[in-house]
Amino acid sequence: MLLQFDPFRDFSRLANEVLTATRAPQAMPMDVYRLGDHYVIEFDLPGVDPDSLDLVAENNTLTVRAERKTAAHGSEKAEPSYLAAERPRGTFSRQLMLGEGVDLGGIAADYKDGVLTVTVPVAEQAKPRRIEIGHGSGERKVIEGSTEETRT
Repeated sequence: MLLQFDPFRDFSRLANEVLTATRAPQAMPMDVYRLGDHYVIEFDLPGVDPDSLDLVAENNTLTVRAERKTAAHGSEKAEPSYLAAERPRGTFSRQLMLGEGVDLGGIAADYKDGVLTVTVPVAEQAKPRRIEIGHGSGERKVIEGSTEETRT
């Protein structure tokens, strides 16, 4: 294998390593979509030890933390001499603000094939409801929350 020497790339890599070591936890890529009466959030976390995953829902904020460590190679004392090190390591963290219309008590999560999938159910009060429409009888039905009143 032939590797080309690019001093600017190596300088950039070194600067990133120094900055990464002193900055806050790194963000992780995600997709969010609605599927029926649930929101689905998928986080890409390849190579993360499942035991390092931490998922907390508090005050309508969902916090995900994970850690990817440098793999142990052979002897515990030997440090690998990398020719290229582009995969980020360390602690990853992401916070999402959840709306009022979700059920925090029903959140579920699964980690498979490097993807953390979090399912957040829509709260009962946020689900669509059919509203009856009057037909000229002079009465209007007003729905406030989940109760009905009749006005004339």
